[in-house]
Amino acid sequence: MSSANSIVAIYSGGLDSTVMLYQLASEGRLREAVSFDYGQRHSKELAFARQNCEALGIPHFVCDMRSMTKIFGRNSLTSADMEVPEGSYADENMKSTVVPNRNMIMVSAAAARAISIGCDGVAYAAHSGDHAIYPDCRSEFADALEKVLALCHYTPITLMRPFVNCSKADIVGIGAKLGVDFSKTWSCYKAGALHCGKCGTCMERRQAFEIAGVKDPTQYLSNT
Repeated sequence: MSSANSIVAIYSGGLDSTVMLYQLASEGRLREAVSFDYGQRHSKELAFARQNCEALGIPHFVCDMRSMTKIFGRNSLTSADMEVPEGSYADENMKSTVVPNRNMIMVSAAAARAISIGCDGVAYAAHSGDHAIYPDCRSEFADALEKVLALCHYTPITLMRPFVNCSKADIVGIGAKLGVDFSKTWSCYKAGALHCGKCGTCMERRQAFEIAGVKDPTQYLSNT
């Protein structure tokens, strides 16, 4: 995987992408963070994204994609009448959280933004554990997309995947060393005041802190 000197980061406000944001900022290569409002019920993540960008002095662009909910169809992240499943990502019912082709759409939009402001790279925080449930997080998908981005403009756009070989626990460890305030990140797929503690992403988050041996500052509605 090649490198880039001026990067647009796809930034949700979640744990993984916040650590990536801090890492890229520390390297002096981060030009802008792009977040997407695609009608997700957990849109409060965007407020956390804004806070972290302000703290780092990073320009933050929010792309309004709420009209895409009709294209995405029914899934538990954008359909208000569907329940967000509880349990591990290994459970079959977690497939309802798949938003069709979401990463390809976001990477493509971020690439267009990168081109428009003179950047040569796009970064996103997919890690080694994501592909188990999400097809567009597989390394084969990203490899193919990287080839497309190399051809989408007069000069290549590099797809950066700094955590492709990292577990979520590894990412927590990296974030701790960078001084990330994990309490200012949002993972839960539900739209509650606190992390629910029971959905797949909450369970993965809690487990990552335990494995990494890093204190988890997250307030969970359920501790079971």
